[in-house]
Amino acid sequence: MTAALDALLGRLTLYRLMLALLLVLAVEAFLLSVTGLLAYTPAELAGTLAAAVGGTFIGTRLMALILRLRPHQDSSLITGLILFLIMFPSDTAAGLGGVLAAGAAAGTSKFLLAFRGRHIVNPAAMGAVVATLFGVGAAAWWVANAYMLPVVALGAFLILHRMRKLSMGVVFLVVALGILVTDLVLGGMGLGAGLQLVVTSYPVLFLLGFMLTEPLTLPPLRRQQWLYAAIVAALFALQLSVGPVFLGPEYALVIGNMVAFFLGQRRSVRLAFSGSRQLTRTSTELVFDAARPVRFRAGQYMELDLPHQGADSRGSRRIFSITSAPQRTDAVTFGLRTSESGSSFKNALLSLPASARVTGTVVGGDFLLPRDASVPLLLAAGGIGVTPFISQLRDLAARGEERDVVLVYVVRDDQDVAFQDELVELGTRVVLFSPGGLGAPALPPAWTRAGAEPTAELLLAAVPDLTERTVLVSGAPHFIRDLRRLLRAAGVSRVRTDAFLGY
Repeated sequence: MTAALDALLGRLTLYRLMLALLLVLAVEAFLLSVTGLLAYTPAELAGTLAAAVGGTFIGTRLMALILRLRPHQDSSLITGLILFLIMFPSDTAAGLGGVLAAGAAAGTSKFLLAFRGRHIVNPAAMGAVVATLFGVGAAAWWVANAYMLPVVALGAFLILHRMRKLSMGVVFLVVALGILVTDLVLGGMGLGAGLQLVVTSYPVLFLLGFMLTEPLTLPPLRRQQWLYAAIVAALFALQLSVGPVFLGPEYALVIGNMVAFFLGQRRSVRLAFSGSRQLTRTSTELVFDAARPVRFRAGQYMELDLPHQGADSRGSRRIFSITSAPQRTDAVTFGLRTSESGSSFKNALLSLPASARVTGTVVGGDFLLPRDASVPLLLAAGGIGVTPFISQLRDLAARGEERDVVLVYVVRDDQDVAFQDELVELGTRVVLFSPGGLGAPALPPAWTRAGAEPTAELLLAAVPDLTERTVLVSGAPHFIRDLRRLLRAAGVSRVRTDAFLGY
């Protein structure tokens, strides 16, 4: 079930998934309004939608024109739709003017409240904060109602699952629900009634799934994300006021964003394309010169932003594992599959002219090796899933750190083995699973051909101390699902994974 869901979600970028879910919520709101199940009229909703989206586009386009930058259309539409769902609906000139001002402030904040290309605060939340601070508009968070709850809950789950942020979601819910429900119970309400009221009438799930997860404002590491989620949840649930200003959900998120900004990478990465090399018949490594050294840890990823003509439904941003070692300061490299057809992003990426500029918007990920060098490791890769391991192995070599590492490498054919020369040079012990056959070429020293496909028995035969090793698995969702099952059958209790969701 999980693999099928991953395969489905992997067909969309996060931005397109978010956009699709918000459009569904907008359509549902109009249907509820027409049937009398929503307190706002279709005219109020239509005016608010036009003002929110229009204001955001005006602010974004104006700043992009001034700064001579290309705006990200999906991001602008997402921001406008979020504002539509949280600002107080109106059909009066004053009310719509406030929503328009919130949209313009949100679009402008993408550029003014940014540091070297990275957002400091969530644009929609900032737009709502500006409107309320200046008294021109009000954030009603009307998306929090019982009728829209099922779609909001499903959408929040899909986004958190797609981003692998379910643990962050749990932290947010535990803190927010804990504080809100406790306060209601102390006030005399029953536990069940209090929980029902909070879930149906407070924007807990919308704030979590559609706003807390904004990629450009998230800190890069999991524990930092837990702290960030706890801070926003506490500020949201405590419902504090500073003088006459009530710190609603939008304020809680903006304050949390500022904390997150100082926890992680505080600038985008400017890259210039310098070349590529064919790894296998189905994979390529791309090399980009970096104006400044890129800060990352071996095993992490980077999101690349490449606006291009004729962008398909997957948009202009995509995440790739970094293959270079952190010690390399002159360039950063990425490995990717190149056999898929129909992806406008990959076509544009593989057609880049020399010195073409690309922006790295986010660096993050927790797929890291244990700090304790004495821990024996088993790294298992399916196809191009070997990329984060290459960065980690290069990092170990650059630091002169000797570790007990076995790489289990599963490929469709011997010709699909990527980075073979590097693995030989690094002296990595490799256990290869490939159909091979009588005509298969001889393997390098320290390599073992274990079979055509992995089984629990073959894994144990090739790596007798398998159960004593810390296991990391990287590759496509179906590969991770199948190998995790085999590892558990072999006696491995815990597996850390890095799923390539259509990247």
